[in-house]
Amino acid sequence: MPIIKAKQTISQGKAVLGIEFGSTRIKAVLIDENNQVLATGSYRWDNQFKDGVWTYDLEEVSQGLKKAYSDLALKVKERYDLPLINLAAIGISGMMHGYLAFDDKDNLLVPFRTWRNLMTAQAAEELSKAFSFTIPQRWSIAHLYQAILNKESHVGDVRFITTLAGYVHWQLTGEKAVGLGEASGMFPLDINGQWDEKRMAVFNRLAAEKGFKPDIKDVLPKCYASGQIAGRLTEQGRDLLDESGQLNPGIPLCPPEGDAATGMVATNAVGPRTGNVSAGTSIFAMVVLDKALKKQMHPEINIIATPDGLPVAMIHSANCTTDINNWVAFLADFQEQMGQKPDMDKLYQVFFESALHGEKDAGGVLTCGYYSGEHITGFETGLPFMARGIDSKLNLQNLSRSLIYSALATLAIGMEVLKEEAVSIDFIQAHGGLYKEGKAGQAFTAAALNTAVSVMETASEGGAWGIALLAAFMVYSKEGERLEAWLNERVFSDIKVSVMKPDPEDVRGFNEYLNRFKKGLLVEQAAITHLN
Repeated sequence: MPIIKAKQTISQGKAVLGIEFGSTRIKAVLIDENNQVLATGSYRWDNQFKDGVWTYDLEEVSQGLKKAYSDLALKVKERYDLPLINLAAIGISGMMHGYLAFDDKDNLLVPFRTWRNLMTAQAAEELSKAFSFTIPQRWSIAHLYQAILNKESHVGDVRFITTLAGYVHWQLTGEKAVGLGEASGMFPLDINGQWDEKRMAVFNRLAAEKGFKPDIKDVLPKCYASGQIAGRLTEQGRDLLDESGQLNPGIPLCPPEGDAATGMVATNAVGPRTGNVSAGTSIFAMVVLDKALKKQMHPEINIIATPDGLPVAMIHSANCTTDINNWVAFLADFQEQMGQKPDMDKLYQVFFESALHGEKDAGGVLTCGYYSGEHITGFETGLPFMARGIDSKLNLQNLSRSLIYSALATLAIGMEVLKEEAVSIDFIQAHGGLYKEGKAGQAFTAAALNTAVSVMETASEGGAWGIALLAAFMVYSKEGERLEAWLNERVFSDIKVSVMKPDPEDVRGFNEYLNRFKKGLLVEQAAITHLN
């Protein structure tokens, strides 16, 4: 965009801000009226495993929000010589689902329990049976019900639960709200995009029998569809976001969404028969359904919603790139021990390029990157390992291919159910960290799913751009315009797309590896049993 036009957009308050709280980075993206990126800012962070719980401290949530925004504002100042005074809209996104519980004075009752915690197996099983609807362990309602079953001391004080995106939105606006995509990962929705009252009644009965008295409808936030205003930036919210105090309050915020929903938007996969794969710390595939599944319940499939309420089949694997990142860090440490200064960008480039030259089945090398549990394969906890046969060839090419294959393996196991259901998919768009370097991530995803996979030139912008688009849709769409049509016409019509069809030899090699991976889960179980 020409610098003069960009400066006009910013000075006239027409720019839109999106902020996403990802697993390893809080990213802020500023876009113009044409959805082009003007500037970005970020803050690095990571989850902590404390007292058996994967969590983030809410103090760091506040700190990271300020840091990501100030980094963005500094870049705007350097590039355009302008402060950020007014914005057209703001959107907040975060890691989906999880459990943040508060009392009637808005005090946090227990540390934030993220999507990564698979500690709610009994609750998920009982609720799934009672609802006749699959409730995954990471969903907010499963966490609350498990706390009720466990008779945790905080349960009697619970008056409000939300997600990370919902929490940040609440702090900025004072409104307890979530978008439909995020809401659908807290509690089941009805066909009108509201909390399912019949299942609410079932939950209230089950919970009351165990001493939990509040009506769940009063405990959950309010649901908002895409395009609706879900609150405005308060003065207190402005101070939380912008330490300089330059940004004006009163800016409208779109409904807060989880990274599943923003991934759909960022890949233009919100219409029926469209699908996307998001691959970062976790990996998940989502397919917007054009008809109901033949079987009501599949433990591998979660039914969630697009930001405007269409049903989505989601397959979620809790582990993806963490093992890759740790092995690349190992290579960096080796370089340092050799007296060399590591170039992390170069290391990732070499790692992914090497994978393309590995043997098709990874040469007998097997890795399992389970740092946390996996509901698809039945693990409540994880323990990463590497194994190889005596005739396998351990080199960088095979190790890197094995690590990428492993990152995709559990998702591929879950996707087998969609094949059984004959779910129609017109295309798969991919985005996230697995697709930032070279072609290996895209090529191996195509092999794992045995379907063509597309990566857009905007893939690296991810969910922060996705939530910025939802905020822009709120203020720049026409009355009555659907999200799918707006994205097709206003956002993605001119974006370049790289399409890669599955290579038959890669498909064969991945399937051989996947068979080995499934057998290797016995090793995973033994390791967890005897070494954890």
